[in-house]
Amino acid sequence: MSSPWPDAPALTGTGLTLGYGGEPVVREAEVTLRRGAVTALIGPNGSGKSTLLRALARLHRPDDGAVTVSSGQGPPDDALALSAKEFARRVTLLTQSRPTPGGVRVRDVVGYGRHPHRGRFGSGDPEGTEIVERAMRRTGVADMAARPVGELSGGELQRVWLATCFAQDTGVVLLDEPTTFLDLRYQIETLDLVRELADEHGVAVGVVLHDLDQAAAVADELVLLCRGAVRATGHPAEVLTPELLTEVYGLRIDVHVDDDGHVRTRPVGKHTTRARPARSA
Repeated sequence: MSSPWPDAPALTGTGLTLGYGGEPVVREAEVTLRRGAVTALIGPNGSGKSTLLRALARLHRPDDGAVTVSSGQGPPDDALALSAKEFARRVTLLTQSRPTPGGVRVRDVVGYGRHPHRGRFGSGDPEGTEIVERAMRRTGVADMAARPVGELSGGELQRVWLATCFAQDTGVVLLDEPTTFLDLRYQIETLDLVRELADEHGVAVGVVLHDLDQAAAVADELVLLCRGAVRATGHPAEVLTPELLTEVYGLRIDVHVDDDGHVRTRPVGKHTTRARPARSA
């Protein structure tokens, strides 16, 4: 089924070269996040996925290239030219790790997501309370709203931060490994929420994922990075080929497309091919 949302760019990185201490770690990268679509950045550790995502979120200033944000009306805006508050009304980022605020309740932490929409002294956000409550319900943390976040497990805290992103209520959401610390159930529920953002709300989602099968299942488009360069961009079936994956990851990776069109990957190591004892009758 085709998307009800126009295939229009919402956040674009063009010719991005990014480095630390003068040493480039990402070179001439191109990435476009589109309204109503999920784009997953994949690749080995150190390939530049998180650095590229941080550049799209204005947390890493490019050595070269540009990041632009489009509202769908008029020409796109230079992301670096926007005020911090204006950019935060349009783009949300969930990083891999955040400091845990002491003595603060879950509801208050989720409420931080409303900061860009509030005026001085927290005024001017009449819908904020309902948006915060909805974000907590969607991420399964409503029943712990009154608990101090310092009492939460890593998985619970990850869901609270995810709720904070949803409460920010932007047209672009950037997620850096959002399934980290989550058990299998909440990994799947998080990926379902990612699809809901795109399919039901027209949000442009950019997400860094390590699990190739999860990326294939949730994303409309994959961006495969290798040693700081974009090696391939396209539909999961176009990017997740045995040849490309074996080249990029440095080990044999088999790929299978099942009857319902889902791409499945299978890294092949020594443990995969070892002889297994026969089962007794």
